[in-house]
Amino acid sequence: MAAVAADPAAAAVPASAEDRDTQPEAMPDLDEQWRQIGNGRERPLRAGESWFLVEKHWYKQWEVYVKGGDQDASTFPGCINNAGLFEDQISWHLRERLLEGDDYVLLPAPAWNYMVSWYGLMDGQPPIERKVIELPGIRKVEVYPLELLLVQHSDMETALTIQFSYTDSVDLVLQTAREQFLVEPQEDTRLWTKNSEGSLDRLCNTQITLLDACLETGQLVIMETRNKDGTWPSAQLCGMNNIPDEDEDFQGQPGICGLTNLGNTCFMNSALQCLSNVPQLTEYFLNNRYLEELNFRNPLGMKGELAEAYADLVKQTWSGYHRSIVPNVFKNKVGHFASQFLGYQQHDSQELLSFLLDGLHEDLNRVKNKEYVELCNGAGRPDLEVAQEAWQNHKRRNDSVIVDTFHGLFKSTLVCPDCGNVSVTFDPFCYLSVPLPVCSRRVLEVFFVPMDPRRKPEQHRVVVPKKGNISDLCVALSTHTSVAPDKMIVADVFSHRFYKLYQLEDPLSGILDRDDIFVYEVTGRIEPVEGSRDDIVVPVYLRERTPSRDYNNSYYGLILFGHPLLVSVPRDRFSWEGLYNILMYRLSRYVTKPTSDEDDGDEKVDEDEDEDVEDDSSSEEEKEETSGPTVNDGTQEAEQEQAGTSSGVTERCPFLLDNSLRASQWPPRRRRKQLFTLQTVNSNGTSDRTTSPEEMQTQPYIAMDWEPDMKRRYYDEVEAEGYVKHDCVGYMLKKSPVQLKECIKLFTTVETLEKENPWYCSSCKQHQLATKKLDLWMLPEVLIIHLKRFSFSKISREKLDTLVQFPIRDLDFSEFVIKPKNESSPDLYKYDLIAVSNHYGGMRDGHYTTFACNKDSGQWHYFDDNSVSPVNENQIESKAAYVLFYQRQDVGRRQSQTSSSDTPASPVSSSTPNSDIMDIN
Repeated sequence: MAAVAADPAAAAVPASAEDRDTQPEAMPDLDEQWRQIGNGRERPLRAGESWFLVEKHWYKQWEVYVKGGDQDASTFPGCINNAGLFEDQISWHLRERLLEGDDYVLLPAPAWNYMVSWYGLMDGQPPIERKVIELPGIRKVEVYPLELLLVQHSDMETALTIQFSYTDSVDLVLQTAREQFLVEPQEDTRLWTKNSEGSLDRLCNTQITLLDACLETGQLVIMETRNKDGTWPSAQLCGMNNIPDEDEDFQGQPGICGLTNLGNTCFMNSALQCLSNVPQLTEYFLNNRYLEELNFRNPLGMKGELAEAYADLVKQTWSGYHRSIVPNVFKNKVGHFASQFLGYQQHDSQELLSFLLDGLHEDLNRVKNKEYVELCNGAGRPDLEVAQEAWQNHKRRNDSVIVDTFHGLFKSTLVCPDCGNVSVTFDPFCYLSVPLPVCSRRVLEVFFVPMDPRRKPEQHRVVVPKKGNISDLCVALSTHTSVAPDKMIVADVFSHRFYKLYQLEDPLSGILDRDDIFVYEVTGRIEPVEGSRDDIVVPVYLRERTPSRDYNNSYYGLILFGHPLLVSVPRDRFSWEGLYNILMYRLSRYVTKPTSDEDDGDEKVDEDEDEDVEDDSSSEEEKEETSGPTVNDGTQEAEQEQAGTSSGVTERCPFLLDNSLRASQWPPRRRRKQLFTLQTVNSNGTSDRTTSPEEMQTQPYIAMDWEPDMKRRYYDEVEAEGYVKHDCVGYMLKKSPVQLKECIKLFTTVETLEKENPWYCSSCKQHQLATKKLDLWMLPEVLIIHLKRFSFSKISREKLDTLVQFPIRDLDFSEFVIKPKNESSPDLYKYDLIAVSNHYGGMRDGHYTTFACNKDSGQWHYFDDNSVSPVNENQIESKAAYVLFYQRQDVGRRQSQTSSSDTPASPVSSSTPNSDIMDIN
């Protein structure tokens, strides 16, 4: 109920008697009057029916008159007079705080009509009609309706006072405001209320009652009208304007509008541009059909806020008045409901697309109360019957424009490997995530370190099987180096130390593309067999003493530098002296031997230094030379390495510490000064003093410790870092392009479930690694195909840059749909491309763009954030294609017929694309 209170007298019922002092004719006897009026007052209240207020004093006078039984008595009440119920006789507002029984009585419409026909109504007085409303648990006559002050956002001074029932909907207020303010039918409007604190609140849900909206009498309701460019005036007042200043006077092709990158939001822009160019979905929002289907009470939805934010975005991009817009309101709304998209980190456009489709579906779900539905199994029934039942069950809980446009139906077949039990189910899908045929080979880049010190390390690119072992890498490298595979050791070098020493049986999947892999030529193994005559392979680190001392001036620090070595040492030379000489030989390419003069000088210095302590220390030195490994005391060197922990290779690399090496460091103090000293260390390259003596016995690592001055004089760092590139470095593994249908065929191929995802067999009563096959049963109007370019495993991640060739037109799915076909409608299986989301770059970083076909002009455009430019169809196919949008041909043809018969909504909607009005960078 809505009533304009500006002129209530115009609606007054005229008095039925010519003179209020005379008794009307055809009045029944008094007993009949009492019976009709009394019975009417006792009738139950019915929601929506009318009741009328009668002033208590007049009604009591009528009762005395009727009960007296004398129609000529002086107690005749005269015309109905409700003057005592009004504040004044101009506005005819009802007095406040009137009480039933004390100030007035209520009469139903039939009794009121009798009264007016018998006694008439005082001239000029309006009847006081009120409706019966139904509140939770009670029905009552709404004596005091809700009075609201309606204004326009553009004219806050002119207010209309309108009466509404508390049970009226917010939509009735909106429609009344549109009528009162003469708003054109094609214009969008929305309502705001001003609360007691002076702030404004949106009346989002127009389907609820004014009671549920908590509106009060005298409250100000503001109607806002959308601007012609798709924005709202309130957004500009709140500082949330999405439009750059330079676009104020722009007019161009609707839909040709960029989206500003807010900071790593290209993934969002790409997904939005693809969805924006789905014709039927965009028309749904442009024509405001979404307003009738907003679901504000769905616990799985976003209270309609996501759908409204997306609608605002669509209306702005398709207004034709913007080169680009800033989607900050939509970005904030997405982050509010999906915390994974908060902030400005890079994300996946397909992940956002999945969230957006699901969120829009729940916000626009026509099913307000979802019923419980059991999953249906085939159980030997015909596929047509089971599929129809599954689709109907899906629609009982999910019915929206998203379901109408994007949802199709799978057939899933699971077969138990033990008992042969077959389970057939039909499941809905919103998009297809299809795998790409993966090449069985990969290219690894490695550095080969030969034993010949005259040769520099060599960089190689070798082709190995993806699921091969380290032995396959050695075999492939041997073809380039002519070194036998059994004379190679593969190592992962990180931060100047061995992160991992691989065994021949280790899988190649453990090696990432970014790892620094070194392959060393050796003449033995790190794990020698006791009693064997093979050479011993010793890992060697290079360390330099730092010039700074610690706070108590007790020791120097050490830092690692250069590339570590794997040195083969013959058993008969396995001593500190022998190891030093072998290392000098291995480093001879970039380490210069001291001249004889330098040797003499150093030796003389050593002898002079030793004379003072010879007598006191000779016995200790002799003991040191004959004793076993010792653990240095607290004044020995402490390390300041920068890298992290090792992968624990020491446990499987036993070190044969026999009588050959008796001390933990070399040379002893009385020996002639050398270029570097040697010391046993752990796999991290440190001499951890917490290491137990038992663990010290198994450490195979040696450190070459250099004084800064000696390293500067004799160690050539430039030469040490030098390497040569083998001819194979220029080799690139050629990847043949694949057809989109190959990916779809691979998607429908039988596969065996993984151990982490077994299937419970109802026949065996246990989980089984069943075989699974997916088939396409029913395809949607718009088919989204997600190319699974990003490959994830437990230890590796990679992006597949394979070129997938896909048709622009006439993609035929008839060979993949197993549902019995309708031969008379071939268009049900043919699709045309309408949009592509592209990803350029790798796993860690990248950039998203979009190709899309404008629904009005049919012209393809390239959307790169806020830049938009026209493109030809032959530019669309690339290795960057990530998500494909295909529209069924019968739907596209229907859309074309509809758009050609409709009047363009924009004055420029029929214009052709013009590069002069686009921001082409």
